[in-house]
Amino acid sequence: MRRIIAKLVAAAIVVFARAITAVRAIWPNDGIPNGQCVYFANHSSHGDFILVWAVLPPSLRRRTRPVAGAEYWLKSSINRFIGRDVFQAVLIERDRENRTSDPIEVMAEVIDSGASLILFPEGTRNQTDAQLLPFKSGLFHLASTRPDLQLVPVWINNLNRVMPKGEIVPIPLICTVTFGSAMRLEADEGKETFLDRARTALLDLSPKHLGGNE
Repeated sequence: MRRIIAKLVAAAIVVFARAITAVRAIWPNDGIPNGQCVYFANHSSHGDFILVWAVLPPSLRRRTRPVAGAEYWLKSSINRFIGRDVFQAVLIERDRENRTSDPIEVMAEVIDSGASLILFPEGTRNQTDAQLLPFKSGLFHLASTRPDLQLVPVWINNLNRVMPKGEIVPIPLICTVTFGSAMRLEADEGKETFLDRARTALLDLSPKHLGGNE
């Protein structure tokens, strides 16, 4: 019964997210990436992964799990139900000193189970005027453990205006989720070079770079 309720809640969240944001997915010229992926996106709102998840075709959505902070999604019974049951989120302990497991190992095990991931390499919500915060090293270490994995940049536009910080009621605005072409870690590619390349691939999808309105 819990699983049935979770599926109904998931469907309701998708409908609500689409209704509020009129979200539109923009796919690369080579089409929707096939197979298992890590979708890595910019992060400015708690609802970011919901929007990425909502625009994926159902066949991809069913096997895609967001990576999220355990401290937020375990802080109440409702949060736990939504995080664990509805989205099947991969919950990562951010406090290094009190971790009971290695986040990279946790994500790698989920990938080995056949799932795709939604990951935010900035590590925290961007509340600054900069387009992107510096990337944490997690994306590189994950790619190093699974070098054949497809890494797909995803730019989420306007959601920070739909759900401004401190607001409870969303403001209806049109959002877009722009997917780039898949990339992989290259042989002998160093951490800084890879992270710069991944960050550039993500920035290239932003409206400012593409000449659109933000």
